[in-house]
Amino acid sequence: MAWEEWEQLKAEATERQSTHMQLNQADGGGGSSALPEKFGVLKTSQTDLSKIGKIAHTLYNDLWDKARVAVPSSESAARDLAKQGFALGAGLKHVSTRWEEQLKSLMDAVAHISNHMHVTTNLHTGDDGFIQRQMSSIDALDAGFDERVGKPGDKNPIYYPDESKKKD
Repeated sequence: MAWEEWEQLKAEATERQSTHMQLNQADGGGGSSALPEKFGVLKTSQTDLSKIGKIAHTLYNDLWDKARVAVPSSESAARDLAKQGFALGAGLKHVSTRWEEQLKSLMDAVAHISNHMHVTTNLHTGDDGFIQRQMSSIDALDAGFDERVGKPGDKNPIYYPDESKKKD
């Protein structure tokens, strides 16, 4: 390969990378200037989280019930083969042990997902209640600062002179 050809390939690769790689940017601006409403808002409901947690729990139970079926018979066969002097016995025991280790690792990950969804559901329910309490206390505080004069619903003409003229 000639040096010029190498340089041309490098330039083409750099050009392809620069046209496809746009980190933290949207068309026409940086990542921080774009409003979330423009691209959609990430939201989920408690039922979605509960479904994920339930499916993960079911998967955990299925893994325990169905994926471990071969472990006892494999271990028994490995012991029998080893007693008879076959090297295959040690190999089968190794495979059975690794299978069980990997299965336990997978089950731990699935249990983590299930537990996380349960905790997330409870945590967000608590957050929603906290936000609702805070907002209702802000409404009560705001109503106390409205310094009304006259009938309820009418605003003080000193602070809202344009609105009092509209009603007259």
